[in-house]
Amino acid sequence: MSELKIEPNRYVVLDYALYDETGEMVDSSKASGGPIMYVHGYGALVPGLEAAVVGLRKGDQREIVVAPEEAFGDHDDSLVFAVERTEFPDPKAVAVGDEFMAESEDGTEVPMRVVKIEGDDVVVDANHPLAGVTIKYAIKVLEVRDATTDEIAEAAAEFEEAEGHIHGPDCHHEHEEPLIALGTREPSKKN
Repeated sequence: MSELKIEPNRYVVLDYALYDETGEMVDSSKASGGPIMYVHGYGALVPGLEAAVVGLRKGDQREIVVAPEEAFGDHDDSLVFAVERTEFPDPKAVAVGDEFMAESEDGTEVPMRVVKIEGDDVVVDANHPLAGVTIKYAIKVLEVRDATTDEIAEAAAEFEEAEGHIHGPDCHHEHEEPLIALGTREPSKKN
């Protein structure tokens, strides 16, 4: 068979549906506006999925179960903490379920979501919504081809930025929304 297999430096297009451990679909190609298109080997997929698709060819379909440690990580209770409402750009408009980008003390950009409001304290969770969850992908390989030199260079640059870029005073690119500088403290333990 002459069709290319998925391996590093191959450009891959995957149609997918993502399910949580209860079997509820939480994302899909249709819901997200199209299939995943990436250069294999540069961390574009969660590690468990990236490892599981190696060797597949165009037309292959699989259901792939990925444990939390190979997907979005284990849930970390230290990433749930309280922030004073006044630290938000529009303190009165903050509501449970809001998602925003914050800047930690070391300058790293962190996505968070509001999980509870207790008076002037806003409890946020910086865990990925699927942290601690065993997930299942239903995938179909739509395309596999050799990646171009430019595609490889772009994938490598994105990987390098994701692995080591710190957002801070020396950051020279635009952010989509204003960052919120956060100090952290434990949420109150009210019953």
